[in-house]
Amino acid sequence: MGLLLKVFIPLLGAALAFYFYSAPENFNEEMLRGKRVIVTGASSGIGEQMAYHLARMEAHLLLTARTEAKLQKVVKRCLELGAASARYVSGSMDSPTLPEELLREAENTWGGLDMLILNHIGQSGFTYFNGDVEGVRKLMEINFVSYVALATAALPMLKESEGSIVVVSSIAGRIGGPFTAPYSATKFALDGFFSSLRQELILDKINVSITLCILGYINTESAVRAVSHIIPDTPAPKEECALEIIRGGALRWREVRYPPRTVSSMLLIRSFAPEFLDSIIRSSYHVENVRR
Repeated sequence: MGLLLKVFIPLLGAALAFYFYSAPENFNEEMLRGKRVIVTGASSGIGEQMAYHLARMEAHLLLTARTEAKLQKVVKRCLELGAASARYVSGSMDSPTLPEELLREAENTWGGLDMLILNHIGQSGFTYFNGDVEGVRKLMEINFVSYVALATAALPMLKESEGSIVVVSSIAGRIGGPFTAPYSATKFALDGFFSSLRQELILDKINVSITLCILGYINTESAVRAVSHIIPDTPAPKEECALEIIRGGALRWREVRYPPRTVSSMLLIRSFAPEFLDSIIRSSYHVENVRR
């Protein structure tokens, strides 16, 4: 059975990846030149890499994250890479005033907005759920409610520019694996809210695209630190992941899956053999390394 899975899943994933990524649209980096883009969670990981890609594409950037010192370094690097402009607003995403502050900065500086990339996450452990309901509430505030607040604040400008919302989510928002109950809940919520909002925008004939990004295991420092001793898989590169997210947003895709073969295979198996997929996931973890 193990050998069959090792052969079957990569082949299935390759076929699905070809299906999902053989669309006729061609991504041209000039599509982002001069575009006004907000990136959240931009001080490290995937958000930082997206900022650098967008800078090379000569976009205007407004970056946000908690740590001001890190943001200053990222902004400096973006300007060196050729960003049309680069600014930052530091703050915690559980602050009720941050969305309006960010959008006010965009309005005052650029007079509008073309793309909102929602990428930030709150800290959560990779462990058994310990009954901390208050922790779930706080994580939901950062990982979900703040996404809704930022998108709501940005919609008037995005409607005017016929722009895009890019929501960085996770395979944990489609498949409930062990040790991620609070985190997974926030990602399922993102999927539900933004999929529903997309339908409403289409019904109202509002030309604002919503791209949901379903990510697997990526080699960000925080992810590797949290799960490398539990999950034996090799993480996918954050630089390539960041570029694929930007590509999907620019082409106004409904969904980005990365790494495409792995994520697409898991989602397909879940649709016709969910219990089988659950057993594969459970058997692939080094459970003995999970702290309670």
